[in-house]
Amino acid sequence: MEEMKRDVRQIVSGISAYFPEPATLVGKKCMFVTNLEPRKIKGFESNGMLFAVSTADGKFSLLEPNPDIPEGTKAK
Repeated sequence: MEEMKRDVRQIVSGISAYFPEPATLVGKKCMFVTNLEPRKIKGFESNGMLFAVSTADGKFSLLEPNPDIPEGTKAK
């Protein structure tokens, strides 16, 4: 694995409907795509994309890595 630098990124998404209490996200490990060009979403610059899935009947889930996978591991 190549050395990953740690940085802070703003990532804009539409998950607030599924997580009305932001505190429920604190401490979660989530998967992101970070090698995208910045985009304006809802008037804000987004510097990545969150991996999540939803179903036609409204079920929603963030894709969370196995706890044994180190931060910065690249998806293949």
